[in-house]
Amino acid sequence: MVMETLLSIFIGISLSAAAGFRVFVPLLVMSIAANTGHLTLTPGFEWIGTTPALIAFSVATLLEVLAYYIPFVDNLLDAIATPAAVVAGVVLTASTVTGLNPFLSWSLAIIAGGGVAATVQSVTGVTRLASTSSTGGLANPAVSTVELGSAAFLSALAIFLPVLGIIFVAIILIFGIYKISQKKSEL
Repeated sequence: MVMETLLSIFIGISLSAAAGFRVFVPLLVMSIAANTGHLTLTPGFEWIGTTPALIAFSVATLLEVLAYYIPFVDNLLDAIATPAAVVAGVVLTASTVTGLNPFLSWSLAIIAGGGVAATVQSVTGVTRLASTSSTGGLANPAVSTVELGSAAFLSALAIFLPVLGIIFVAIILIFGIYKISQKKSEL
C-alpha cells in the first residue's frame, strides 16, 4: 500500500512536470494510459480516461504543438501557458495520487503538482525569451521541439517507469533553479 501510494505520487508529479513543457501532452498520455488500462485514475477523475476526453486532449495537443511553431505566438502562449500548466499540474497529480486522505492528496496536488509545473514552465519561458532575444526567434522552433520531446518522454516515463520519471524531474528542477538563479544574478 505504501509503495503503491509512493508510485502514484511519483506518477502525478512527473506528469505535472511534463505539463510545464506542454500543457496537453501529459493529459493526452494520461488519457491514453487510462483508456488502455495502464493507469488507474482516482475517483472523480475517471472522465480523463473516456473517449471524448481522449479526442479533446488529442485535438488540444495538436493545436498546442502547432501553435508553438509560429514565431512570436510561442512567446504569447508562454504567458497563457503558465497558469494553465499550474492547473494541469494540480489535476494531473490529484487524478493519480491514491492511498492518502483527500486533504493530503489535494495539498500535495496543489503544492507539488502545481509548483513543479510552474517551475518547469518558468524555465521554458526564460529559455524561449533568451532564444527570441538572441536569435530573433529563429531558434524557437528548435526550443519547441525539445520541449515537446521532453513532455512526451517525461510523460511516458511517468506512466511506465515512475521512479526514473521522478529522478528526471529532480534533475530538471535542479538545472532549472540553477539557470533561473543564474539569470537573476546577471540582472
